[in-house]
Amino acid sequence: AGRCGPAARRRTVPSILRELAEKRQLSEEIVSLLQAQFSDLPRELHSWRQMADYSPEMRQFACLLHLYHIKTYDHLRKILPLPHPYSLTNWLSNNEAAAGFSSDIFLRLQEQVERGDQAYRYCAVLVQDVSLQKQQEWDPQTKRLTGFVDLGAGILDADEAPLASEAVILMAVGISSPWTAPLGYFLVNSTSGRFLAQLLRQAISKLNNVGIVVLAVTSGASALGAETARALGIRIDPRRIRCTFQHPPGSAHSITYFFDVCHALLLIRNALQCFQKVEWLGDTVWWQHMVELAALREQSVSELCSSESGRAGSKGSYHLKVNLATLLFSEGVAEALEHLQKLGLASFQNCSGTVKFVCLMSSLCDVFCGRGPCGKEPLLAGNYTKISNLFDEAKSCFVNLTDSVGRYVIKSKRKLGFLSCLLNAESLKWLSSNCTCPEGAPSHHLHTHAFSLGPLEQFLRALQQACGSSGSPTCAVFQAAYQKLLASCSLAPASPHSSGNASPWDVSLSQRRALTLGSIRAQYHPAPGRTLAPEYPYRAGLLLASSALSNALTDLSLYTQSLTCAAGWVAEQLALDLQCEACLASLFEADESRLKHRSVLYIKKLGGVSLPSASVHHITSISEQVLNRYGKVGGANKSTELWHLSLEQKVFQELLGESPLFPTLTNHLFDRELSINNHYTVLVKEITRCYLNIRTNPAQHLNLKYTCRRHKLKRLKGKPLFPSPLVSCQSS
Repeated sequence: AGRCGPAARRRTVPSILRELAEKRQLSEEIVSLLQAQFSDLPRELHSWRQMADYSPEMRQFACLLHLYHIKTYDHLRKILPLPHPYSLTNWLSNNEAAAGFSSDIFLRLQEQVERGDQAYRYCAVLVQDVSLQKQQEWDPQTKRLTGFVDLGAGILDADEAPLASEAVILMAVGISSPWTAPLGYFLVNSTSGRFLAQLLRQAISKLNNVGIVVLAVTSGASALGAETARALGIRIDPRRIRCTFQHPPGSAHSITYFFDVCHALLLIRNALQCFQKVEWLGDTVWWQHMVELAALREQSVSELCSSESGRAGSKGSYHLKVNLATLLFSEGVAEALEHLQKLGLASFQNCSGTVKFVCLMSSLCDVFCGRGPCGKEPLLAGNYTKISNLFDEAKSCFVNLTDSVGRYVIKSKRKLGFLSCLLNAESLKWLSSNCTCPEGAPSHHLHTHAFSLGPLEQFLRALQQACGSSGSPTCAVFQAAYQKLLASCSLAPASPHSSGNASPWDVSLSQRRALTLGSIRAQYHPAPGRTLAPEYPYRAGLLLASSALSNALTDLSLYTQSLTCAAGWVAEQLALDLQCEACLASLFEADESRLKHRSVLYIKKLGGVSLPSASVHHITSISEQVLNRYGKVGGANKSTELWHLSLEQKVFQELLGESPLFPTLTNHLFDRELSINNHYTVLVKEITRCYLNIRTNPAQHLNLKYTCRRHKLKRLKGKPLFPSPLVSCQSS
């Protein structure tokens, strides 16, 4: 072949690929993969003339070349009779849960559209990649090696082919109705923005083919997400933002682009932490205010009140406690900073600039994340001027932010988070001005949370649970878990009450520790461990012998005090891990009249013990009754998980029919896709489990060095530890 002229070399497919590689129009890596995987392909051009006779290998070749290098594919189409790019979707689809687009999902979506269901006419497409463990495995069913790259047209299993290290997952989410549909996944060795752009265009074409119009695309706010946006034609320059791209290219249909809001906020948080101080048109935003708020120790009201008030006696039982589950960019943090400034604490003076910035970010989150009734953004309901003014204020802030030496943040290496918010603002403005969906319905019916990766991340969490491991799964494990989820996948819209007043954004964000006050405390003041004073378990009554004689001899009022103390200890333990601001606040007996939000709590403490809320006390009381009633049954191995589960079940049975618990958490009854797994029920379960665990195995859960020492609970002389039981939370 080396002796042949250029005309002769162009007569074979390998020679064309080598020529493109020499011109640097195709990478050597792709050429090597194509030559290794498709060594048996026809070399002569005339063998490719009939597409109907294309072998599976020829189809693989066409799909791989198109997804990895569209320009090369377009060039080869002038020489070979390769199909139009949007005709490749059939070759990238599979009937079962194999890699590629899921034919079954698209068929079910088409059936919904053909029934005339307007809820399925418009959607957003979400894309995200997850890491895989590189491992080659033998599949005895297919009798083939697995673990290789698979784009849906077949596994690339040549000896020189790379193993898959990532899975790219695509999902469609309803915009006017909260339905979700996993469109498929693709096993790849490395991901690029151009590759994701081609996958997205294939997904959009396939959705268009079944009658669904795509209005938006969402990716992560990362280097890969920015590269994908640019590959689609999005411009992220703050002076000339272009928030839409055309599909098909050159057509009149525009599609908006979004970066995940949660990812963007995390980048902004990192920027503030790196700069420490930023200035904005005369206002100064200090990161140290956030650090001081997160690190604020519990203080009694008497310490905080000025000496002139002189009312420590009436309020001395209350302690100020920072709610570490509070999101960093929320009204609660802004209110907390202002409140602590009014109290005169030196660390929070001159925090008006920080408060102003946090309020602005909170307002942006409200718009981006659809916080409002039924998860719909109320500001889009005819209030275009209001949100437009908010976005203009945000743009003015972001483009004028400077660091301590006067350099513009928007031009620094920490700019992506701010640019992501600006792009999202432009996309929302474009949709609210140009989009009506469904037919005749104004754009205020758009579910703005559909433009975040929240729905896809919920699916990925379920996928991780199905994999049975917290680490990266192998291809085989991933595919088995995906098949299991796909078999139980329902395309039906979630209940209109599925999220109450909290959108899926809140559920997603509440699990991101990096965006809470607790994450800041953990960075600057790592917890030394969960230690207790030696006398605390005994004061709480947790080590009282569970014998009938012991219970009979125990003073009832002392028993009630001990149970209250134990319930308070349970509340403190759960507060260390809870990532929901409302749930954490509901654990304690608090003065709710002081602050509107729950970022700062005024909890009641007596004798150094935090008093639990009435609901927590009631659950622990029922748990104690169940333990006394069923914990003495002979023949049962009390160290088994089954025995503990049986006790939990009996506690739940006792609670059924009782008066409602946690009156402030009514909305959480529906704050998950499945109401059985909402915040409300999870909280009840965790309180029960925590109490039963420490009562049945105190040495393990309290980290005590010894448990056999004699200890007598004596009534304190003078004022008792708990002057009166919590009447409101006594069991009937």
